[in-house]
Amino acid sequence: MTDSHSPTREASGTQASADGPMVTLARHIEENPDATLKLADLGELVGMSATRVQKAFKETFGVTPKAYQDALRQKNFRRALRAGRTVTDAIYEAGYGSVSRVYGEAGRQFGMPPSRYRKGGEGEVIAFACRQTSFGLLMMATTDKGVCFAEFGDSELALIERLQREFPKARLLPSGAGESSDLDAWMAALDEHLSRNRPRPEVPLDIRGTVFQTRVWKLLLSVREGEVVSYTELARRLGEPKAVRAVASACGRNRIAVLIPCHRVLRSDGSLGGYRWGLDRKQRLLDQESAGL
Repeated sequence: MTDSHSPTREASGTQASADGPMVTLARHIEENPDATLKLADLGELVGMSATRVQKAFKETFGVTPKAYQDALRQKNFRRALRAGRTVTDAIYEAGYGSVSRVYGEAGRQFGMPPSRYRKGGEGEVIAFACRQTSFGLLMMATTDKGVCFAEFGDSELALIERLQREFPKARLLPSGAGESSDLDAWMAALDEHLSRNRPRPEVPLDIRGTVFQTRVWKLLLSVREGEVVSYTELARRLGEPKAVRAVASACGRNRIAVLIPCHRVLRSDGSLGGYRWGLDRKQRLLDQESAGL
């Protein structure tokens, strides 16, 4: 998913009727991010009771109107930070109305302080390398803390551009520049895993995301090779049984392919669901792991 996607799609993962009352409410919230939400007022807009609005909205999008507004503000806040706004300007631009409101939620919503998120890798050196594998071209990048990026792509240029979008203010260096003595060895070990079904390399990871995302990604690390789980089961293990769509969204935002094994998560009916790097790769990874048991 990208920031250009509507929060409606991110929250629901489904197509809602374009003229449905809940879509009308979602658009109203999107157009008034700084408004104080009252269920009674929302109900008046669509001719429903407050109780019915709460229930119908959650059935349609998987979250309450308040949670929808919170997600929208967080998205706008991150976008403003990445655009170079000061933290204070980003807070008001996102519709929070006060500095204390976002800092009161920072520990719950962010895996890092807002000021650090805004820096976009500023002051960091990130070494990267590309290698052709049996699953296609793979780029791995690392900070001094560990692997922060491992993605498949169609070309080295496209992967470099993707890395720059993730860390726009970092200094990016090819591994041959000598900034990482371990990266080439990690890439070779991962290539052996992908191409020859050798053991997955145990490498340090620099995991960056919201608090919820990092909880999902760390839980994924406990899903063993050859095991598959559903998004529903993953949400249950996380202690958030109603957060199935949010879990799926976090899997879609994983930027460390294979090493954080989101390919092992399926829909409840056993179908593949989504995969950031293509369903063909997801199925091949699962088949390879199953054959290696």
